[in-house]
Amino acid sequence: MTSAADGAGDSTREIVDWDFAVRVGSGLAGDGPSIGRAEAAAVVAELRADAAKATPLVKEFTGLVTPAEYAPVLVVDRAGWVQANADAFAHVMTPVIDKVITHRPGGIARSVGAKVTGAEVGGLLGFLSSKVLGQFDPFAQTADGPYGRLLLVAPNIVQAERDLRVDPTDFRLWVCLHEETHRVQFTANPWLRGHVFSEVEALAATMDAQTLLSDGLSRIGEAIKGNGNLLEAISSPEQREIMDRLTGMMSLLEGHADVVMDGVGPSVIPTVATIREAFDKRRKGTGSLDRIVRRLLGLEQKMAQYRDGAIFVRAVIDKVGMERFNTVWTGPETLPSKDEIYAPDEWIKRVL
Repeated sequence: MTSAADGAGDSTREIVDWDFAVRVGSGLAGDGPSIGRAEAAAVVAELRADAAKATPLVKEFTGLVTPAEYAPVLVVDRAGWVQANADAFAHVMTPVIDKVITHRPGGIARSVGAKVTGAEVGGLLGFLSSKVLGQFDPFAQTADGPYGRLLLVAPNIVQAERDLRVDPTDFRLWVCLHEETHRVQFTANPWLRGHVFSEVEALAATMDAQTLLSDGLSRIGEAIKGNGNLLEAISSPEQREIMDRLTGMMSLLEGHADVVMDGVGPSVIPTVATIREAFDKRRKGTGSLDRIVRRLLGLEQKMAQYRDGAIFVRAVIDKVGMERFNTVWTGPETLPSKDEIYAPDEWIKRVL
């Protein structure tokens, strides 16, 4: 993978030392579970094969059609995941950082320090790197042109299957079904990538650097006390409106992936019911520290997106069928709002 700094603009490097963030994040991530070289190679090969096996299963179940040039699958370690996400952050945060720099009080970059913010970003990535099993990165651009890549984090998948005490072969395919659904969502509907980025730009347009700096600490303090999370702590009413749109979209994407994995799973994964039960318990977090960090980062909201989005998707499909449900992928105007996620009939009335 290329260096995060190579993909970052001058403005993002002024605020965040991306290479330092990668070093910090990779150091905190650790190597993961103990595993021999031969076994590790077998895990990587099996994950690649499972991703390929999942592709036609997802396409057949969803009815979505992907282009001939398809986003690649990368099986990575924790450090590879940190690097990939630093690259993505550098790209996505460019319009936000440009906005802050343009309207900043004098010397913000010097007073905060690129290495300090790099350490903060690295700490976040280091924590998350041990939690994520897989991820579709829509912003990566391959050498031959198509955007996006699917990342499967091998050590975390091995750790999870050991912790859950589930069948490794079944679990690996089950994970691939969920992550492959995200790859199909974005590659079958390429407008999604631009829409996500435009929402980030819209957030940047609402940013007021002085307010962000002066009010940020007090709002973060409220988040630590349990009144919201860090995303909400830095959000104005206008920004929350944008976040609500993003929440509706992310609930759709995550819920749709859960519906697909549960719909396809029973036909190809003998122990799928056992895996689902064990995994749902895992999503709730383990120790008290883990729960606190999840709350601060908004990960509890992320878990709700799986549940609420799946309820929405199932309700619509039950009423109108998969083909008409797929109208949801037409464009930004057909995406469900945050409110419609909880009221699928309202989405059906508006769109269908």
